[in-house]
Amino acid sequence: TLADIVDKARDADIKPPAVTIVGEVVTLREKLRWFDTKPLFGRRVLVTRSRQQASALSERLRELGAEPLEYPAIEIAPPKDIAPLDEAIARLPTYDWLIFTSANAVRALVDRMSEKGTDIQALGKPRIAAIGPATAQALAGYGLRVDYMPEVYTTEDIAGGIGDVARKRVLLPRAERAPKQLAQALRGKGAVVDEVVAYRTLAVDAADDLKALLGEGQIDIVTFTSSSTVRNLVAGLQGQEPAHALGRCLVACIGPVTARTAKRLGVRVDVVA
Repeated sequence: TLADIVDKARDADIKPPAVTIVGEVVTLREKLRWFDTKPLFGRRVLVTRSRQQASALSERLRELGAEPLEYPAIEIAPPKDIAPLDEAIARLPTYDWLIFTSANAVRALVDRMSEKGTDIQALGKPRIAAIGPATAQALAGYGLRVDYMPEVYTTEDIAGGIGDVARKRVLLPRAERAPKQLAQALRGKGAVVDEVVAYRTLAVDAADDLKALLGEGQIDIVTFTSSSTVRNLVAGLQGQEPAHALGRCLVACIGPVTARTAKRLGVRVDVVA
């Protein structure tokens, strides 16, 4: 009651911020506790993807009841040498296929086209392949339709399922440190492949407060959305063993390639989406 609430709060060592409910309304909690029944309620989730992409994942995590903590392990930057990308843009009508392996590649190419004053309709002639739904969604945001997306979201499955590409010209805009397997597989099928660096991923050092949160077990789940997020977070730990620094967390990776990178760097992987 209001008569003894002060004494009870003092005895329970309640400190601000706090919400105190007095009266019969407390009995309605079982009917009104909709938020804390969500699957990730009370979980702190580390979001390591770039600032340009973090908000979408964070919003979805909030919908599931989690508390997302955004500590981007990477930043997206233009290529050191923009000329090869510009040359590829000028040749767009000559390609039969345009293959995107990330949403970052989509944005990097379209943004550079906009800077050069190149009409996005230049992307209308080549057929377009996307590695997965997030990449397809990025393309749809520019009004571009995807002609092929593999059922399993890996570069190996793009090469295996795209069909006959013998003597076809293929443009592959990619990250600076992207694996070579896709281009090699397509060339093995007879395609003429132009690889062009569309963007770079730059490492961001893990902040001291992040290291403290990890060390104190204040983070429940760590998400890795690409190999570069794994490499750069591990590098940002500055000598700490990944198995120790992330040992208290559940680790979730998007895709088998990201998971393999994590395991190779000493990170235990619990979930692969």
